[in-house]
Amino acid sequence: MATFTKKPIQVYLRPEQLDALRGLSQRRDVAIAELVRQGVDRLLAEVPPEEDPLLDIIGIANSGLGDLAEKHDDYLVSWLREETR
Repeated sequence: MATFTKKPIQVYLRPEQLDALRGLSQRRDVAIAELVRQGVDRLLAEVPPEEDPLLDIIGIANSGLGDLAEKHDDYLVSWLREETR
């Protein structure tokens, strides 16, 4: 299992939600916290790409190179060669 940092969060659930989670947790032999993380992952996977805030960075800079997307590897190699001289 990958090691990563988890951050605590407090969530208020309705009693029936907590009861259902407890039952599912026991049946699957998984912690409630892990079930909540899985649920969050599923919800985030449903977010349409157009709602992704990272899309807002597209076009914020202009390299002046019309073919940068197609030849980015060539430009990186050229830059690295110049940097190592």
